[in-house]
Amino acid sequence: MQRLYAFLRRHPTWVDGFWAFVLLGISGLGLVSMSDVNGREPTLLAIPAALGLCLAVALRRRATEQMLVLVAVIGLFQLVFDVETMPANFAMLVIIYTAAADGAPWASRFALVGGLCAAPLSMMRWPEGNASVVGSVFFTIFQIVPFALAWVLGDSIRTRRAYLAQLEERADRLEKEREAQSKVAVAAERARIARELHDVVAHNVSVMVVQADGAAYVMDTAPDQAKKALETISGTGRQALAEMRRLLGVLRTGEPEEGSEYVPQPDVEQLDELIEQVRTAGLPVDFKVEGTPRPLPSGVELTAYRIVQEALTNTRKHGGENAGASVRLVYFDDGLGLLVEDDGKGAPHELYEEGGADGRGHGLIGMRERVGMVGGTLDAGPRPGGGFRISALLPLKPAH
Repeated sequence: MQRLYAFLRRHPTWVDGFWAFVLLGISGLGLVSMSDVNGREPTLLAIPAALGLCLAVALRRRATEQMLVLVAVIGLFQLVFDVETMPANFAMLVIIYTAAADGAPWASRFALVGGLCAAPLSMMRWPEGNASVVGSVFFTIFQIVPFALAWVLGDSIRTRRAYLAQLEERADRLEKEREAQSKVAVAAERARIARELHDVVAHNVSVMVVQADGAAYVMDTAPDQAKKALETISGTGRQALAEMRRLLGVLRTGEPEEGSEYVPQPDVEQLDELIEQVRTAGLPVDFKVEGTPRPLPSGVELTAYRIVQEALTNTRKHGGENAGASVRLVYFDDGLGLLVEDDGKGAPHELYEEGGADGRGHGLIGMRERVGMVGGTLDAGPRPGGGFRISALLPLKPAH
């Protein structure tokens, strides 16, 4: 049965042709019965009229507007040449329904007007001899009802199809929007992981390089200091590997690998540890906290930590010998302020914007992206008298 239904849906004209043939047969029998009942031989003009009406049924879905015009012409033909109504005139109801459901807007309106006029015109052309005026009016209204119902049913089908098509279009649009948002989210996540990797590698590798140079310099004269520098290199390397393993695990699978070492996201409480590590690497840093410390959003804490980390890394790379730095962390009522300054000889501001002396890193670009993600502002540039300064303000949402 399913195959039969699928076949009929694929070939609607065959179905319409079958019903047109059935209607033609019924019309032929109807003409014969009319002759027997009325004693009046039907005119030969009824034959082409019946054939035309049945043809309209067969082709109603292939050429809806043309068949509607054909039926209207046949109706006028019957009125002019006194061809009385017959079973084939049922095709008018079918065409009115089809025009309202599938035809052009003008065809739907034309079908409605024609259907409403068909019964009164028929009643005027072939009046009931014994019927009263009231009876004639009632009978005319009774004949109008099927035409009106056919048009209403067809128009309802058109409205339902349009509604379903709108729902399908909306579902497709929402699906495409979800896919686009998913791609944007994936790209943003990859960019975030890239920034994290840059910060981890740039900071930890620079510490390891400084410590390795120092260990090589004092290897013979101060073995204890060289040993301490090597221990710092070892600890820094393990920390960098742990963070990189976590980030690469997220990059590959979208989630941290099961059983991998868990490394929490840095926050402002770990700034003491970061600055102590930088001091151990040979860069003097003055660190002060102003205001009343309080819990901050995780995004703000991570941004603050990475800005300080990147700024001190740039100081080690570009500050030169005997450079020193200062870090100020200020808690405002509605924000968190950061001020990182150094007194080194520094590098041209353009190198920081490009991402470092090699022009291949992220530098201040990554800082600006991080600050922009939390809705903050960042100001960076050379200090009067030498050195470099980075100032950031990170807004805080009021606690509820």
